[in-house]
Amino acid sequence: MTNTGYDAIVVGAGPNGLAAAITLQESGLSVLVVEGKDTIGGGMRTAELTLPGYRHDVCSAVHPMALMSPFFAGLPLVDFGLQFVQPPHDAAHPLDGGRVAVLDRSVESTAARLGADGAAYRKWMGNLTESIPGLLPDLLGPLKWPAKPFQLAGFGLQALPPASWTVGRFKTAEARALWAGMAAHSIQPLENIASSAFGIMLMAAAHIKGWVIPVGGSQRIADALGAYFRSLGGEIRTGWMVSSIDDLPPSKVVLMDVTPRQLIRIAGDKLSSSYKRRLGNYRYGPGIFKVDWALDEPIPFYREECRSAGTVHLGNTFEEIARYERNVGNGRRGEKPFVLLTQQSVFDPTRAPAGKHTAWAYCHVPHGDDRDMTDAIESQVERYAPGFSDIIKAKHITNASAFEEYNPNYVGGDINGGIQDILQLYSRPVLSISPYRTSAGNIYICSSSTPPGGGVHGMCGYHAARQALKDVFKLEVKKA
Repeated sequence: MTNTGYDAIVVGAGPNGLAAAITLQESGLSVLVVEGKDTIGGGMRTAELTLPGYRHDVCSAVHPMALMSPFFAGLPLVDFGLQFVQPPHDAAHPLDGGRVAVLDRSVESTAARLGADGAAYRKWMGNLTESIPGLLPDLLGPLKWPAKPFQLAGFGLQALPPASWTVGRFKTAEARALWAGMAAHSIQPLENIASSAFGIMLMAAAHIKGWVIPVGGSQRIADALGAYFRSLGGEIRTGWMVSSIDDLPPSKVVLMDVTPRQLIRIAGDKLSSSYKRRLGNYRYGPGIFKVDWALDEPIPFYREECRSAGTVHLGNTFEEIARYERNVGNGRRGEKPFVLLTQQSVFDPTRAPAGKHTAWAYCHVPHGDDRDMTDAIESQVERYAPGFSDIIKAKHITNASAFEEYNPNYVGGDINGGIQDILQLYSRPVLSISPYRTSAGNIYICSSSTPPGGGVHGMCGYHAARQALKDVFKLEVKKA
């Protein structure tokens, strides 16, 4: 730090805050990262939530976008201790009656398990996995004139319909259920326009790079990012919860890894009234309820495919999942939740004592709803893994309010920093040529409340930093 302060300060050390800081530091600036918690990471933290020796991912666990991210791809994170493991199957989806659908690295292998829908899946997803890699700079960035307009238009024709329309491609219960589980990651009713985009991207990510699990926990991603940033000369201060932007040291620019609500609270007196009014109209989505378990043994799923899948979707048919997600999206409590589950210790033995295991699962709930969903989630697991309750040693639950307390960005339990429906897919936090700019010339927003939204990919922070470098420092950064 010089007498004149820092070139840039980043508030928040989640994936996007760290991505912004690295991008700025790589450009030769002096950068300080300020983090409210005692450890960096945001949604990439790992902790002993149940019993000593059992390491649980607090939020993100499996990372479909980690290897797909153009930003991450350009970083030497392996040199800073980051390793990933690839489960035999990316995802499995059991149905009542003993059937199962499986998402594999190979389009062909996935299609081969879908019976009468195999040919349709093979053609549809085969074409998409060929086109998506070349479209990632446009898909994972702000709305702008695309580099490949015709190819992007073709993708849009597939991605913009509601998932409830796209399911019409399939006839078998297995293919329809597999699609439902993928599209439900959008955390919104499957009847919403553009909900298909989420399912398509997740399936394509599996076939292109795979859904990977970081060895040692998601904290290892944060630690590697932080170590690389420090190796460039960057500075990180933890345990400093910023309440006002005036409390920060002098700097030329501040990037905020926060959602609109926190931006108004921390820097509201620096923002114009019209901009604050627009931020006030920003919409947050459903929350989540999560359970972590310490287990005596792996979950006894009756299908081997589920036992060897990194992620298991529990919700039976498309219709059952769509009904539950519709209720949640409309603020109603539903029964038989759609459950997203992962059993990291099966593939990463560092997560638990020898011979023991961990598991992690959550379901969506109405925004801010703190109803205890433990029994409902465990009932769904038991439905496809009889005897599951007998192997539980300890459990830890996190409701929507607890998630917001853990991370103020998770307003009402919303882990995506705002609902990602068609109205906020690219116009987040406001409709703007550059959504990363605020009305204050030296303040930028770099959180998942900006394009491309939620997920561990760092692209929100990367794009915000590029905008700040261009505006404030007159520097251009080569596109990731």
